Amino acid sequence: MKKIITKDYATMSELAAAIVLDKMMLSKRVNLSLTAGNTPLGMYEILIDKLQKMNFDRSNIHYYNFDEVPLAGERYGLTMSALKTAFYDRVHIDDGNLHELNAQNNQVFDQKILQDGGIDLIVMGIGEDGHFCANMPGHTSFEREIFAVPFEEGDEIYQSIKNLTDKEPASPYVTFGPRTVLASKQLLVFADGKKKAEIMKKVLEGPITEEIPASILRTHPNVTFILDEEAAALLEN
Repeated sequence: MKKIITKDYATMSELAAAIVLDKMMLSKRVNLSLTAGNTPLGMYEILIDKLQKMNFDRSNIHYYNFDEVPLAGERYGLTMSALKTAFYDRVHIDDGNLHELNAQNNQVFDQKILQDGGIDLIVMGIGEDGHFCANMPGHTSFEREIFAVPFEEGDEIYQSIKNLTDKEPASPYVTFGPRTVLASKQLLVFADGKKKAEIMKKVLEGPITEEIPASILRTHPNVTFILDEEAAALLEN
């Protein structure tokens, strides 16, 4: 496990972008799984700027979303919509290089990843409750590969998803499970801000437990955690 503390969000974003760009420039097929949300937005702005200035063949870079919440009446779910807005559409990625995990194909997506050569790098954030991808406390197991979680209107999961979007979520949500994530070749995990300090102490220094799903990530042989000083404020080491 590698742990890097940066002075601020901007520096964290620059370092994360450099790691992703280094992977993109490999002269082979590269399979990436990137995260939506607020934390990676700075990284995407840097990547977009660099990719617009650099001239290299990007046709070998493929993208796999690691979770998805369907939206009623919408072509794309919550994650793909956010990724397309923040990054995919802005760098004009061909549809053939986007491999969409959804509620219709989740049972065969692990096999697809294996056939495609495995995921080279997963970039993800950590939720304040310790979730990663959509592995929520109480709704995951360290033994799971890709799985679906049904939910109903009005329950806790429905309401938490509803709070993220002004559109109507549809059941079930799907996600890479811990075994799928740990099978990837490299993990990059980042967190910023005071609101993440308490959970990052549990993730990095507490017991490895399904109550804090992201705690399992530190067992990966090639994982890098990048935190700004505020997110790292409670760490002892």
